[in-house]
Amino acid sequence: MYNRGIRGATTVTRNEETEILQETAVLLKEIVARNEIEPEDICSVWITVTADLDATFPARAIRVLKGWELVPLMCSTEIPVKGSLPMCIRLLIQVNTNKSQREMKHVYLNEAKSLRPDLAASGS
Repeated sequence: MYNRGIRGATTVTRNEETEILQETAVLLKEIVARNEIEPEDICSVWITVTADLDATFPARAIRVLKGWELVPLMCSTEIPVKGSLPMCIRLLIQVNTNKSQREMKHVYLNEAKSLRPDLAASGS
């Protein structure tokens, strides 16, 4: 078994608690579905947000999901690079799996598709 990283990102239109939580949950659920993983397979989830998102901790959206109560979650702020995509939430999910690195399906939603058009276009 290997420890693999699965990336994902999405954006919101407002720095508002409900939208941040909703989009975080949508992103996580899409990553889980595309990769056919269970919370028990997850080592940890690293969550970052751009500095313009401070209305809530995105981890709150994950903690309330059934089966995710014990998965280690960590939130942080992205490096504020000039010209970077605003209002962005990123996830790095570390998962124990027998799948190869190539089999990992990374997910980019909303305006975050522009971060990795090579992955977003293929649905990977």
